[in-house]
This record gives sequence, structure tokens and C-alpha cells, in this order.
Amino acid sequence: MFIRDFLLRQVFLAMLLSGNLLVVTSTLAVEMKDDPKGFEGIPWGATLSESDTFGKVEDAGRLKTYELKGEPPTFGPAKVESMRFTTVDDRFARVTVRYRGREAHDQLLGFLQSRYGPLDRTPGQFAGGAVKIFAWQGLETVVSLRYETRSDRGIIFFENPALAARIEGAMAPDQDLGGATY
Repeated sequence: MFIRDFLLRQVFLAMLLSGNLLVVTSTLAVEMKDDPKGFEGIPWGATLSESDTFGKVEDAGRLKTYELKGEPPTFGPAKVESMRFTTVDDRFARVTVRYRGREAHDQLLGFLQSRYGPLDRTPGQFAGGAVKIFAWQGLETVVSLRYETRSDRGIIFFENPALAARIEGAMAPDQDLGGATY
């Protein structure tokens, strides 16, 4: 635990010193009090398909994206702009929730803290800024929220770290071997 916190702080400090986080403030990830091992009862790795519940909105080979059918989505106490479910190699890996407005942000942040645990508000761990990032870390689930105060827009990612790494690999362009075959 100490080593992980130390490494997270070192990465954060390196990014801050390099100028990448001058307008970004962050709380380091807090340990999740109850890892849901999925999203809203859907376990990570489950197979999603078009049904009465889900409609496919994108098919990019190994990556498929679904949305809930029906009325505009809500999450917890707030109406959200979109809620997209991503699979990689037909395994459920990520949910992306987009929202707008300070009221929705406050509702969602409170909801996430009630579900996953309070954020560390120790001086030096939290400050104001143009972009706020909050995160909860479980063994099988990571939740991260990014809120831009200037545009009043936010995005929340719920993901399984192992499967999310496969998403990044599936998005990488095929390596150009310059005509060589191996």
C-alpha cells in the first residue's frame, strides 16, 4: 500500500513538474470500500449483445460500444448525457458516463462517494483548479471522474484494469512492418 501511494505521488509530481498538470488538480485514488466487480450488476467480462436493453452504436472490430435503449439515461440521482458500454473481444470492460452541469456534478460526486468511499480531502491532496479528477481503486474496478469547471462538463469511467488495457491495445494501429513478414 505504501509503495503504491509513493509511486502514484512520484508520477503525479513528475507530471506536475513537466507542466502537464498546471491547470489540473487531483485527489489520488482512494481505496474503494466495496468493489462491485462490474457495473450495476453486470460483471466485468460478461458478453453484451443487442437486445431490448442494449443497442450497438459502434463496431470497430475487437471493440464494440453499446447504449441503453429507451429514455435518456440516468445514473444515481442525476440525468446524464450518455452512458456507453464498451466490450473488447466480446468481454464487457468499460462504461463511460458523460454529464453536464454543476448540479449534476455535485449529485454524481456525492453518489460515488456514498457508494465507493469518501475522498481524501487532506490539505495538499485536494485543491481548486480548472480540471478536477477524482478516483476510486478496487481490486477489479477503477472509477475515475474528470470534471472541467470552465465548461461544466464531466466524464466518469468505470472499468476493469486488465480489460481496459486490452482496449488500449485494440485501439493501437497495426504495426507497419515495411513489407517484411515474420
